[in-house]
Amino acid sequence: MFFMFDRIVFFMAFFRLLSSTIELSAALLMLKFNNVETAFKINAALAMVGPSIMLVVTSLGLVGLAGKIPLSGMVFVVMGVAMIFYGISKI
Repeated sequence: MFFMFDRIVFFMAFFRLLSSTIELSAALLMLKFNNVETAFKINAALAMVGPSIMLVVTSLGLVGLAGKIPLSGMVFVVMGVAMIFYGISKI
């Protein structure tokens, strides 16, 4: 059986799978090293991965929606994403 996926959806899912693989690998490395300092360093590296993947996947989604929603709707979506990053930066 052969499935045809939308390219945008395929790459969004691919980057989420990549992110989950990185997260799982990091968790296994934390268990392997069994050291709080090393686990903290691994966690710090993960802090860069999560937002980067979110930005890439959101960008792909916006590209996929570009011709399907009006410009005003796109502005609200972009403002929402900007508010998420603004809110996270204030923590």
